[in-house]
Amino acid sequence: MPKPVLFAVDDDPAVLGAITRDLRQRYGDRYRVLRAESAQAALEAVHKLKQRSEMVALFLVDQRMPQTSGVEFLAEAMQIYPEARRVLLTAYADTNAAIQAINQVAIHHYMLKPWDPPEAMLYPVIDDLLESWRAQHRPPFEGIRIIGHRWSPEAYDLKNFLARNQVPYLYLDIERDPQARQLLEEFGKTDAHLPLVIFPDGEALESPSTHVVAGRAGFKVQAQRPFYDLAIIGGGPAGLAAAVYGASEGLRTVMIERHAPGGQAGTSSRIENYLGFPSGLSGADLARRATAQAKRFGVEILAPQEAVGLRIDGPYRILKLADDSEISSYALVIAIGLEYHRLSLPGCDRLNGRGVYYGASLAEASVCSGKRVFVVGAGNSAGQAAIYLAGYAAEVVMLVRGESLTAKMSQYLVERIQSMPQVKIYTHTEIVEVHGDDHLESVTFRNNQTNQEQTLEGAALYTFIGAEPCTEWLQGVLNMDSKGFVLAGPQLMQAGQRPADWPLDRDPFLLEASVPGVFVVGDVRSDSIKRVASAVGEGSIAVQFVHQYLSHLK
Repeated sequence: MPKPVLFAVDDDPAVLGAITRDLRQRYGDRYRVLRAESAQAALEAVHKLKQRSEMVALFLVDQRMPQTSGVEFLAEAMQIYPEARRVLLTAYADTNAAIQAINQVAIHHYMLKPWDPPEAMLYPVIDDLLESWRAQHRPPFEGIRIIGHRWSPEAYDLKNFLARNQVPYLYLDIERDPQARQLLEEFGKTDAHLPLVIFPDGEALESPSTHVVAGRAGFKVQAQRPFYDLAIIGGGPAGLAAAVYGASEGLRTVMIERHAPGGQAGTSSRIENYLGFPSGLSGADLARRATAQAKRFGVEILAPQEAVGLRIDGPYRILKLADDSEISSYALVIAIGLEYHRLSLPGCDRLNGRGVYYGASLAEASVCSGKRVFVVGAGNSAGQAAIYLAGYAAEVVMLVRGESLTAKMSQYLVERIQSMPQVKIYTHTEIVEVHGDDHLESVTFRNNQTNQEQTLEGAALYTFIGAEPCTEWLQGVLNMDSKGFVLAGPQLMQAGQRPADWPLDRDPFLLEASVPGVFVVGDVRSDSIKRVASAVGEGSIAVQFVHQYLSHLK
């Protein structure tokens, strides 16, 4: 955190030098002393300090300056830093004006020139003013700030990206937060420039992409070296487990994640059946712990970054990334997980990010306070989302296609949901249409037994209706089932025989895909168990097969 600023302004270089020297001598270890020889230069500097969210504790300003007097400067400065203590430096002849300024601009003190000795005439006054400032001051937020509209898809994407990557940010709604309008004016922007992202150094970008924000926030998206022992695609529980075990056992390891470490599990509000956590933990907490563990062992994490192609060149598995760079490795673990199905219904595409969400975005839950929300789905993710949202919303309506929650949801979640009066469950129900102009306003759904339709108002719709693998870029390289899930191990065997193009004199390892040295773990593997614990287990087990594979290369 930068030191608070003490700002001295005087057009007389000798006086300015003296006051700056005395301030630095007494307060330089705790405060940053700045100076300006004119009110105009000082105001320009003050605006820049405000844009960078730096603190000004005190202004010490000469009254007699050309063009702009000290009182006039303080009148403008107090609009920018109302908490800063204001001291007017005057000659004896100006004392009446100084006294009047106490009422006009609420200056806290006036001081006569000269102030020698400072130990008696300057420091006691400043000490008292700074003590009162510290008692009342509330430090400003120092991280990334986002100004946007509540129903802006672009603002939603930015908030969701930062939240999933656990980057602190402050969101200011242009319609609700007075500070948002003030900041917009401070940067000379209008509503047409929203969302506006303001970085700690004071730079403001209009509607930046998540990749641009990632770069400014210090994320690594380019590899440090061209070759690794092990490359891992996907940073969910399976990929993180493989990264931890691979790096801890001496493999040069890189992990590539296109969104945020934690994957789909990282968006879960609560994971209560994970071994060793009797009180449960959030997906974000699990992702944070696992990411820190991976970094501790030296895993290089590239995020947000995406693999878009794979080719084989002898013993090398070469990945093409979205920025056209390439990474090669001896072994490859594919842990890319799944993406939620998109609703192909009237209004959904138009309202995506404007009240229609895929997965439970923790960043948006608070906007549902006191309103009705909908959850579509009957799996564990939908159940956890309903429980979490019930802490904010007045009513949570679960739309379930089947006859009950018990078919796909863990019993402990079913019992919890059934005990919550604010959660309403509609079974044998399918969503028909969503309604709204610039944001979601209502949802129409149908009972699939009676065909009776019903429309209810609501602020948000969260969808968990199954998921699909994002494996198009692996077509023609790896063998897959009819749904695009990657086949591995025994699934590759046909009537007890190895695949015709299998090049090695051994059967594929348990988690090995149709290309030797390429392993597949977690939800993207065909017929996998869709649980966090099983994903972690597969990721750790895969590394043992990686070692066996590498031993035959040497």
